[in-house]
Amino acid sequence: MTAEHREARERRSPDQREAELFARLPEILRHAREEAPGWARHLKDVDPAAVTSRQALASVPVLRKSDLLQHQKAEPPFGGFLAGSLRGVQRVFMSPGPIWEPQPEGQDPWNVARALEAAGFRPGDVVINTFSYHLTPGGFLLDHGARALGCTVFPGGVGNTEMLLEAVETLKPSGYVGTPDFLKVLLDKGAEMGRDMSSLKRALVSGGALFPSLRADYAARGIAVLQCYATAELGVIAYESEAGSGMIVNEDYIVEIVRPGTGTPVADGEVGELVVTNFNRTYPMIRFGTGDLSAVLPGQSPCGRTGQRIAGWMGRADQRTKIKGMFVDPVQIADVLARHPEIRKARLVVTRASEQDVMTLQVETATSETASAIAATLREVTKLKGAVECMAEGSLPNDGKVISDERDYGGQAA
Repeated sequence: MTAEHREARERRSPDQREAELFARLPEILRHAREEAPGWARHLKDVDPAAVTSRQALASVPVLRKSDLLQHQKAEPPFGGFLAGSLRGVQRVFMSPGPIWEPQPEGQDPWNVARALEAAGFRPGDVVINTFSYHLTPGGFLLDHGARALGCTVFPGGVGNTEMLLEAVETLKPSGYVGTPDFLKVLLDKGAEMGRDMSSLKRALVSGGALFPSLRADYAARGIAVLQCYATAELGVIAYESEAGSGMIVNEDYIVEIVRPGTGTPVADGEVGELVVTNFNRTYPMIRFGTGDLSAVLPGQSPCGRTGQRIAGWMGRADQRTKIKGMFVDPVQIADVLARHPEIRKARLVVTRASEQDVMTLQVETATSETASAIAATLREVTKLKGAVECMAEGSLPNDGKVISDERDYGGQAA
């Protein structure tokens, strides 16, 4: 897709976009029912031909991420939601959970190029990609999008900070893609080692919150940082533009905000769970409940793009929480407790320190002697490093929280 084609689609009238999306919807519903046994079961009471409006779509049952996880466990690897077979699928990924995802078809299978273009990336740019290329789709997601835009990609991945600094100094990339926090790690380490990082002028970040203080820090260094909201199942759902006014819903997605725990849409402006429908014929997602909270913003972006806007990430409808770009689920904390019967009760507290996510597992236990062993188990289960704080029995609140996210988001997206 050319830049002109992308721009033309972004500036369609909202009514035209809505009409075209819902004219296409019955066909993807029919395709999902005929080609994917999981969708055939989930949509058994749905007449695809009748789903031609938001009101009709609201009657289709929501498939939540937790449901998909259970379906995949019962019927591995995809729970019956892959349309067809793996023949022709280039890659399969395993995200934390684990949740399995097939790579969609196409040059830009996760619809990333538009978000990069809105963030100032252009054909010919050299881009350093610090998302992981291992197990999960993050690295490939941005890699495909950047190359579809005409950029040259250095696949840096995560870690190996000193080698990445050498790559920046040698290749002089103008763009960075990765998590918000890791860009600061690179810049700070580069300054400490006297490396020339001045080529970096723009960044598209995801996988964590771009806190206002962090965005301001990057701006002071001469780097314009915008963010996109993406998931492994759906790709880039929404993205920021230079207008800095909410996040614009990507083309080829239908976004609804529903009352958490239900499939009932809420009024524009009301906070609820983000539910998304895509048109991916390999792995269709129809009313997929992301578990994330957001709200629809009124009006259109001042940048001229006419797509629906959302407020970005506003928390979790459940307690599943993204920490350092990885999701941690209450089920994982239950797993830690099961391995340590000396723990009577536990709560994972997530905070920020020095512009980094910090997680602390507070445990009620009669002894502090096993704290290091508990910390080791926490890291093994979540793949993230965290501290363990031993608490007196009865000191943790009786409010049902297993994960307490105490970071100050300032209304920004994660």
